[in-house]
Amino acid sequence: MISYILLGIVQGLTEFLPISSSAHLVLAQEILGVDPPGLLLEAVLHKGTSLAVLVLFRRDLYLLLQGLVMRRMDRERRYIILLAIATIPIVIAGLLAEEAVERAFASILLVGIALLLTGGMLFIADWAQRRTHRSTITGIDSLAIGVAQATALVPGISRSGVTISIGLLRGIRAMEAARFSFLLSLPAILGASGFKLHRALSDNANIPWQELIIGGAVAAVVGIVAIKFLLALLMRGKLKAFGIYCIAVGLTAILHSLLR
Repeated sequence: MISYILLGIVQGLTEFLPISSSAHLVLAQEILGVDPPGLLLEAVLHKGTSLAVLVLFRRDLYLLLQGLVMRRMDRERRYIILLAIATIPIVIAGLLAEEAVERAFASILLVGIALLLTGGMLFIADWAQRRTHRSTITGIDSLAIGVAQATALVPGISRSGVTISIGLLRGIRAMEAARFSFLLSLPAILGASGFKLHRALSDNANIPWQELIIGGAVAAVVGIVAIKFLLALLMRGKLKAFGIYCIAVGLTAILHSLLR
């Protein structure tokens, strides 16, 4: 039970804070000797973090759903189209590079380098945030953010980190960049976790549902806290704090890879 709770905490924190949940999974396996969560547990934990987004952005999602069925909601329909455009790159990348991505999870050196890139991006975004000037997202913005999200398939590249950073670099104000990033996470996380859940359920006979539900619930609660914490730091222009963390962990990973 304790392991499920701990994994839920780790998932909830690292999924939304710009420090790469995939990198922490790889490093935990290598350095701490922690076994990776099974496919079913991983899927449930991701469902939990998706629930955090659904809870915090429920009003936005309600308006978007209204926009699908009601007239005179052009702004909402336009936003749905932008989210759809931004989702295309990760779908294509996931289909074309599935095997390469799986191999990347075996390379501590690659994870370390990717964390350095994430850290560098966060420093640049921290600088760019002072020059943001608009709240409207264009089609080019959504495509650029979508391409950034696709790069986060590489362990060590933070999905929230690069998508928010690209938004800031495009001149989008921090809160709108974060809003778009978190809403964009839903198709990717729900799609990937749904696929994993389907595979896992077909392979498992004895499923510890109680432990799984607790782990998912913990991930959801911690995810809500993590999102609120990140939004608060964004308002204060503190992205570089996460950049320092990513660079420190990345250098540690590279050093460990070269010395082992």
